[in-house]
Amino acid sequence: MSLDQLHQLLATVHGRLTDARAHTERARELLEESRRALVDAQAQAQPWLPPQLALALDQVDTHGDRLSSADDLLNRYEARL
Repeated sequence: MSLDQLHQLLATVHGRLTDARAHTERARELLEESRRALVDAQAQAQPWLPPQLALALDQVDTHGDRLSSADDLLNRYEARL
């Protein structure tokens, strides 16, 4: 594999990571929107929130962190080429 081919493949991976981060951010926005809707609908001091919501938000954050780490690793690898 030539260096140019490797750069092209890395650019493709970067693009996919960017897409994945955008999807992750959108998932977070939707989960936050769901949370607000539940809280607003109940309008009480201690609104009921499904326990899965907090877990989903944590998982989305974890995936976002992993995607950022992968992007950082690719950037460092590419800088070494």
